[in-house]
Amino acid sequence: MALSKYMLDETGAPKWKIALAVGGTVAAGVAVYYCLFRDTKKKAVQAKTVLKKAPAEVENSSGGVSSPGSESANSVDVANLTPLEKAQSCKNKGNKYFKGGKYGEAIKCYDEAIETCPEENKVDLSTFYQNRAAAYEQQKNWECVLRDCTKALELNERYTKALQRRAKACEVLRDLEQALEDLTAVCILESFQNQATLVNVDRVLKELGRIHAKEAMEKRDPVMPSKHFIKTFFESFAEDPIFNSVYKEKEGDVDEAEHPPEKNTVNNGYLKARQHLQEGNYGEIIKCCQNELANPLTPHKVEALLLRATLYQLRGESAKAMDDLTVLINLEDCPLKMSVNALVKRGSLYMQHEKVDDSLRDFDRAALMDPLNSDVFHHRGQIHLLIGKVDSAMSDFKKAVDLNSNFPIAFVQRCYTDYRYAFQLGDKAKVEEIMKKFDEAIQNFPKCVECYVLYAQVLCDQSEHERADGYYIKALEVEPDNPTTLVHRALLTLQWKGDLAQARNFITKALEIDEKCELAYENLATIEVQTGNLKRGVELFDKAIPLAKTEMEMAHLFSLRDAAVAQLKIVEKMGINIPNLGSL
Repeated sequence: MALSKYMLDETGAPKWKIALAVGGTVAAGVAVYYCLFRDTKKKAVQAKTVLKKAPAEVENSSGGVSSPGSESANSVDVANLTPLEKAQSCKNKGNKYFKGGKYGEAIKCYDEAIETCPEENKVDLSTFYQNRAAAYEQQKNWECVLRDCTKALELNERYTKALQRRAKACEVLRDLEQALEDLTAVCILESFQNQATLVNVDRVLKELGRIHAKEAMEKRDPVMPSKHFIKTFFESFAEDPIFNSVYKEKEGDVDEAEHPPEKNTVNNGYLKARQHLQEGNYGEIIKCCQNELANPLTPHKVEALLLRATLYQLRGESAKAMDDLTVLINLEDCPLKMSVNALVKRGSLYMQHEKVDDSLRDFDRAALMDPLNSDVFHHRGQIHLLIGKVDSAMSDFKKAVDLNSNFPIAFVQRCYTDYRYAFQLGDKAKVEEIMKKFDEAIQNFPKCVECYVLYAQVLCDQSEHERADGYYIKALEVEPDNPTTLVHRALLTLQWKGDLAQARNFITKALEIDEKCELAYENLATIEVQTGNLKRGVELFDKAIPLAKTEMEMAHLFSLRDAAVAQLKIVEKMGINIPNLGSL
């Protein structure tokens, strides 16, 4: 059903139509979201996260908005009125005061209306409470707004205006859970058709997600990601000095003059850590680096710091990673490639904590130190994409490819970014030109899974689902045990054929391959919510959250979980059936 309908990305697109960049993060958790599918029937309105001012209006008992011409208490014979009519007369008088900005006088009239109204006239009474709440809102008396809206909802639980007004009061008073619950109820009652309400929900979800993520990150135990994730992370660097030397050593392509062989790997220090890196025993690396750094005379201080920082980064221990990288960066005799790699990784960490200026400062410094290093521009391009500077991102990706045309990730990333830009401009000629670049990428890098997957996403964009599926199949031929490819194929199957069973099968297989695949848990959870299995969806989000590498990723997952929990509460409380995916 509806979780995705009010989880918006920065373009207003529903979150469930969005997938993480291939293989997870490009720079230790800096996530770039690629739209897999576009709504071909209508364009989403951009979500502007600004607090909407509550309408300065009050209602008649019938639900209509009062006007300056509403009847006053003086125009009728009060003595002959029923108690309900007397209450309505007081309310109408209060409405006139409200329209004139005399909120204190309006409140007195609503007080009298509430005292006079018979208890059995619940709808009218709820209107009087809501109108008084509107007057209190104009006085910024949020506690009284909360109290009166709550009373109105006790009398009429589906009163959308009272729900909206109480949500605003709760947001001001920092009771975000209740604000979310009320706004969720409004979304459901409005059948998710009111864009303003969707935007308000999105804002609350993001704020609540950040709060929950911050709390969880302070308590979480470090989690080593899967071997697939770590492999993808290292492959996103063309010039990582440690990984490259280990890879060359593994392939038997070592320049002994530059890297003379050393045999004392049994000392459980840096050399042993290199061996673990080569063999994929990632859980042992930090301890070995610590052993090395315990020796004040170690010749491998720089290498041990950089490798330990990288593993801390992968485990989500950003503070420890930041400390090691900063020490390394400040070393006077640090080799250039080591310093630049450290700056790139620290810049990515800053971005994970939404410190954009600090992030770009590190990348700019790295670019000045080593202007021929393609990693600097490739990863800075990712940062520019995240902050919406598409022109700068395109320039960086071009620079990265110009510096290293044999770097497949940078090449296909450039193709994808150029395509998205041309597609949004409606430049059909440019789109056709870039499509040929994807063919070139696949021809030049036939073993690069990302080339096939990003091309498949482009084909999805153009509703060429069958061709897209063919490229996902080719990607799985290159790397059969790639869980993220299976997740992407599941989403395609869902969009293309609406085949929920097959989509679930693909994601279940991904989790069999990689039980730590956060993307698989997230999308399977969203499918369950889409089909009305809210409790199961929450359970799956709970499995995804501890696997998040960064606070930003965790905030996103908490937002999705909080949305599902809120819907579950409203469904159970109001007995409302939400339409499932098949009816959207």
